[in-house]
Amino acid sequence: MADNPKQIQISSDPVKARYDKLNILKEMGRNPFEVTTSDRDTMCAEISENFDALENKTVCIAGRVMSKRGKGKVTFLDVHDKSGKMQVFAKRDDLGEDEYAILKRWDIGDIVEVKGFVFKTQMGEVSVHAEAVKLLSKSLQPLPEKYHGLTNTDLRYRQRYVDLIMNPEVKDTFVKRSQIISSIRRFLDEQGFMEVETPMLVSNAGGAAARPFFTHFNALDEDLKLRISLELYLKRLIVGGLEKVYEIGRVFRNEGVDTRHNPEFTLMELYQAYTDYHGMMDLTEKLYRHVAQEVLGTTKITYNGVEMDLGKPFERITMLDAVKKYSGVDFNEINSDDEAKAVAKEKGIEFEDHHKKGDILNLFFEEFAEEHMIQPTFVMDHPIEISPLTKKKPEDPNYVERFEFFMNGWEMANAYSELNDPIDQRERFKAQEELLAAGDEEANTTDEDFLNALDIGMAPTGGIGYGIDRMVMLLTDSPAIRDVLLFPTMKSLDK
Repeated sequence: MADNPKQIQISSDPVKARYDKLNILKEMGRNPFEVTTSDRDTMCAEISENFDALENKTVCIAGRVMSKRGKGKVTFLDVHDKSGKMQVFAKRDDLGEDEYAILKRWDIGDIVEVKGFVFKTQMGEVSVHAEAVKLLSKSLQPLPEKYHGLTNTDLRYRQRYVDLIMNPEVKDTFVKRSQIISSIRRFLDEQGFMEVETPMLVSNAGGAAARPFFTHFNALDEDLKLRISLELYLKRLIVGGLEKVYEIGRVFRNEGVDTRHNPEFTLMELYQAYTDYHGMMDLTEKLYRHVAQEVLGTTKITYNGVEMDLGKPFERITMLDAVKKYSGVDFNEINSDDEAKAVAKEKGIEFEDHHKKGDILNLFFEEFAEEHMIQPTFVMDHPIEISPLTKKKPEDPNYVERFEFFMNGWEMANAYSELNDPIDQRERFKAQEELLAAGDEEANTTDEDFLNALDIGMAPTGGIGYGIDRMVMLLTDSPAIRDVLLFPTMKSLDK
């Protein structure tokens, strides 16, 4: 192999050509994959933002080549790093004939290092005048054509790494996601909460109505489940006296995939002793306002063209009143399960034989009221049938001290005055076991260790779970949950 790169014939096939160029470099002892580090000392955005201070100063940048133009003795490159892009001006007379010949064969997508001085071109563009260049990593697959980018939605999700390179707005979404989670942590830390971690592999996947994933632990020869919630372990910590705890982590639910659901997603749950669901409402208002103001600089957000105002007091309405308002049916006047089923049939609401009045009230809410919960709204006081871990309302034991927080017609959070009566909790678990036996795969099973913890004694406690992914969707105006998950669950291409 000749060691003058100008004399080497390169394949016309775009992928093979890149391998040819790599092989040439290897023959020359210039294998880019043997480079272990870079002398980068300046980010691209720093140069643009501080041109007056950096003009004529020597800098070293590193990043991915995203465009290349010019001919003969002069080449212009756009090099992108995580902060932005910088134009590079390269001349054969400055780099030397051999180095310039290698640079001329750089491809879009190659990762490079450039040392040189900062200046402005005749066109007034801030640039780095290259004095030394180095190929740090060779891109062996062509990137999508730059003017159309990566537009195939399925391919974008499967190859998120290419999506991030080609679509700057995608990177911005995930930068904001990180900022949102950091802002949440700062807020809760300032409120005296302690962040903890609890098991993902559990023998009893409780705390929510969902089907779990099953796995097997070979070392103990035991079947285990992936957690569907964070609740029961966090409540054990309240029993242990930690008083204010939260966890942000992945949970797993064996359910369908749509624009708002992914089988693994990020949930945050927090629990605070010596408060109730009203305390959770107050905390939620403050949390959402804090995050929006800190990350977006405003408490007014727009999603799909609809403005929502987090700065105003959040509306509070009972589920009974919401159903009456939007369906015209007053469940206070319905006195039996049979009457509820009759009204459901009249209104075209499908239900199952085991459903009781409370279940049907919830079905009415989902059918008639949920879509109207656009502005921040707390829907309170759910029926006991759908709330097995929640304290009863003292004045009406058919309902519980629970709320769901809605925005844009979506459930964003779910909160309780936590049930701390072990006798009542055992009865609720028993009812769930009966539903499970009747075929309800989302029903809870009895957790004896959790009941033992309640026997030890748990203070009055407020608790809440937040869907972090939906929160990010709203705050970034993203149309689907897959747009805020770096690697959403996808069907295997082998299927």
